[in-house]
Amino acid sequence: METNSYQALKEYISNRLNKLEFPLNQNAIFEEIEKVQKVIATIGSHIFAEILTLQSFDLPAEADWKRLIRELEMHFEVKLEKGILIQGDEQQKRDTSWWTSLGKQQTKGFYWERYRDYLSKDFPPDVVKTIDVDTDIVMNNIENPSVSSFSRYGMVVGHVQSGKTGNYSALICKAADAGYKFIVVIAGGINNLRNQTQERLNESFIGQTKGVQVGAGRGNSSKETTPLSLTTIERDFNKQDADRLAQGLNFDNINVPILLVVKKNSKTLDNVIDWLEKQYKNKVVNHAMLVIDDESDYASINTKDEEDPTAINKRLRKLLSLFQKSAYVAYTATPYANIFIDHKAENDDLGKDLFPKDFIYALDAPSNYFGARKVFIANPDLYLVPIFDFENHIPANHKIDFRVESLPESLLDAIRLFTINIAIRSLRGQRNSHNSMLIHATRFTNIHRLLGGFVEDYLKDLKKEFNAYGRLKDATNQSKIISETKKTFEKHLKANEFPWSKILDEITGLINTLVIREVHQKTAVPLEYRKDIVTNAIVIGGTSLSRGFTLEGLSVSYFLRNTVFYDTLMQMGRWFGYRSGYEDLCRIYMPAERIIDFAEIIRATEDLFEDFKLMAANRKTPNDFGLAVQQNPDSALQITARNKQKNVHEFFFSMRLEGTSKETSYLRSDQNDINYNIDVIKRLIDQMGIPEQVEKSHVWRKIDKQLIIQFLQNFRVFANDRLGLSSRMPIAFIEQYAKDRIYEWDVALYNGTGENFEYHNTSIRKEKRKFTDKGTYFEIQNRQVSSGNAEAVAIVDESLRNLLKKSRRDTRANLARPLLMLHIIEPEFLNEQHKSVHTMKEIAAFGVSFPGNVLSREETVRLKINTVYYQNLLEQIDNDSENDD
Repeated sequence: METNSYQALKEYISNRLNKLEFPLNQNAIFEEIEKVQKVIATIGSHIFAEILTLQSFDLPAEADWKRLIRELEMHFEVKLEKGILIQGDEQQKRDTSWWTSLGKQQTKGFYWERYRDYLSKDFPPDVVKTIDVDTDIVMNNIENPSVSSFSRYGMVVGHVQSGKTGNYSALICKAADAGYKFIVVIAGGINNLRNQTQERLNESFIGQTKGVQVGAGRGNSSKETTPLSLTTIERDFNKQDADRLAQGLNFDNINVPILLVVKKNSKTLDNVIDWLEKQYKNKVVNHAMLVIDDESDYASINTKDEEDPTAINKRLRKLLSLFQKSAYVAYTATPYANIFIDHKAENDDLGKDLFPKDFIYALDAPSNYFGARKVFIANPDLYLVPIFDFENHIPANHKIDFRVESLPESLLDAIRLFTINIAIRSLRGQRNSHNSMLIHATRFTNIHRLLGGFVEDYLKDLKKEFNAYGRLKDATNQSKIISETKKTFEKHLKANEFPWSKILDEITGLINTLVIREVHQKTAVPLEYRKDIVTNAIVIGGTSLSRGFTLEGLSVSYFLRNTVFYDTLMQMGRWFGYRSGYEDLCRIYMPAERIIDFAEIIRATEDLFEDFKLMAANRKTPNDFGLAVQQNPDSALQITARNKQKNVHEFFFSMRLEGTSKETSYLRSDQNDINYNIDVIKRLIDQMGIPEQVEKSHVWRKIDKQLIIQFLQNFRVFANDRLGLSSRMPIAFIEQYAKDRIYEWDVALYNGTGENFEYHNTSIRKEKRKFTDKGTYFEIQNRQVSSGNAEAVAIVDESLRNLLKKSRRDTRANLARPLLMLHIIEPEFLNEQHKSVHTMKEIAAFGVSFPGNVLSREETVRLKINTVYYQNLLEQIDNDSENDD
């Protein structure tokens, strides 16, 4: 692609800044820009164009200089902290400093050094430095390839779309430098992901594509150093290609490492195993193998009996068994499935299962990462567009034979916004950058196709109208579509730096570049992001887009897909990643329900990482961590999915409640139940005596647990059954906890800002909360019953209470007793457009906070799940995991 003046200038100044000592001083960027401005003023634009190897150079306007400063600051001031390590018992006793203490210094470091130089062109110095540190730590834990025999199992946990490929590319380079001879990357279960991964490894490690130097290999690649890749961008592994490319070579007579990038497919893995067994009649003894399992929570996990593992799990273990020296590193952003693997599982023929027994390493995300917290918790009003008009067009629970007959207006609005984003990025000097819009509305290929047809029709109308009227002075009066596009602009992006007139002109010039691409197994025209041509694509797809595949320049997402599983939902979050220079343009159109789902999952995932830090600091093992996650209340559905057995007669689930908090986010809507629950709270108040006043709330301390058990049994919670797994209020487990523990309890009744609630000697103001009426139940807005640090009232010491107020987790770790949290709520009911529809005087809710944290040693609560309930869960799982594209 031809470089424009703005991009060339930015690259020129970036190169100059890269040569300065880091960290940069406070005024370095401004000073460097001033120097360049003086050079341009002295030699003129024509000669400066020659310096930039451009035919001509257009001097930036004042606004462009300001934007350039902002973008350089965003790049060079990015911070990235090193990750966190948990090691297994045996691993803690081994030498896990071999690489950093000696190995790194003894190798030439050829592959890593050239990749580091390549990274430095696009990544901030602090990020490159941390990638170096992170991969050094992983190298220390996968073992020295000169050791006579080893098998290591580890896992690296990153954030969705946060640069895991870059991390394992660095690991591969260092492993090759250290002497690992055979490197296999299992790159997802679909062709487009495997092809994309191969292309990236060509750039980062191989250094060539079809004999042409690329990426890290440009100017630094020769036959003597080029790794042998037995797969190409176009072709997955097959034995004929491997024999032809290898030309009789084997590990003993070749001096460079061998790379395979293969699809996670049982037939492909069979081919690799057969080829190796043909080359070597016995185990490969002298050379070490590294296996990188990308998106390792997908398909690699054995969900069957250990005596007859699932196909891909069996083949991965067979592949590892062919080498006397092997290291398996799972990479994932959703580690739930991996740590549910039975750490004791072992098979005589296949060896150990893939549990990361030796180490788990959790990567941090750079400060410029466009991540889940930033979108769903910190700035939901900025980035999220709740949608309510899709049910009549694409119902949430549609089946495979559903016929799309029209598109919702919210989707048309999203398409118009995408065209505006392309125009703004072009005006910002990013004309040569790819742009993508994601439509993820279904799991069925035929429905993708129907959607694609309607989107294609609307895009034709857009092109026709902008081509016909876009250059006219009164274009908005001449064209309904242009008028609607202006309204979309004013609704979402009016505060940007360009007026509508400029954006209209830019859209008109670019509208014909827009294309539609469907991404599924039956795709006719593939989605490509070429180096020489800009792609502006509306991308429609399902599973193929939810597993590692990167959509370049993604700025608008339209998401309807429903699922009950944390890992599945997080993997669908293709909109996370890096949005340098256009983060403010990004919007995600999503049903309000899914927005709340994501916020819940993000908080649960953040808790997981906090537990990880705590366990690492206390030298806990991957087995300890896996057990803690399995017993987490939020893991119940995940556990069920991993233990999916149609003929199960008994299913027990152990839940660790220590350090957690559960609330009645869903409440029964029947007026009799509402009145009854208010009475249940009043009866409890009658039995507890005189409360303390703590910050205007009432607190009772050291209450007999029999009163609490009676309350839990009497309160009418909303749940399909007493287990309440899917409603996030596991009431049966809480009751059992109260029965099993010898604890007395604390009880709090919270003060709010609403009308007075008075009962005998108890007087508070009701808490105001917004609700949505779901018909059979009420849902509290954002599913959050309590506000602030509700647990803090239970801390007796005032100074400690104030110290802990910022962290509910830390407060729970310091609770003396379990805390029953009572709420008398003054509700306001909203419809789907968030308008008040009706009110009632009061409604009761409660929550329970449990003392402790992930390190607590108490016995778990163990309950038997009845067969009918278990089968209903399996049906829900089957519906969610039906094969799509």
